[in-house]
Amino acid sequence: MRFWVSIVLVIIFIYSCNSSKTLTKNEEIVTVEPEMDTIRIVNEELEYELIILDIGFDSWLVTQKPMSYYSNQTLQYKNYLYVIEWNNRVTQPFKYDPSLYENTINYDQNIDYGIELNYKLYQYFQFFQQKYKQNLL
Repeated sequence: MRFWVSIVLVIIFIYSCNSSKTLTKNEEIVTVEPEMDTIRIVNEELEYELIILDIGFDSWLVTQKPMSYYSNQTLQYKNYLYVIEWNNRVTQPFKYDPSLYENTINYDQNIDYGIELNYKLYQYFQFFQQKYKQNLL
């Protein structure tokens, strides 16, 4: 029995030691990177753009309360508070992880960005807090 186990292991070893394959002229090396969820909202009239790149955000967003559940004013107020704290953390890289808080968010509470942007920004703050175990407020 031991003999057969040894033979099988040798065969597996030889099979796994396949020589490396050289590329021909027409073959390319393709690097596959993990897909990022991308949410992009643009309003050229007001000159703003919201881009959210975070794995899992799209699938998480569909499980949340619909946009019609919130009023635009409520979302504006909450986003304003979140943005203040977010920007505060960006300026303190020794206290807060700079890989989480890389860029400031330019959000003016006096501009009506619309319900769609306010909803997605608010939901991103919720997603961010849950995913990275942060408490912004």
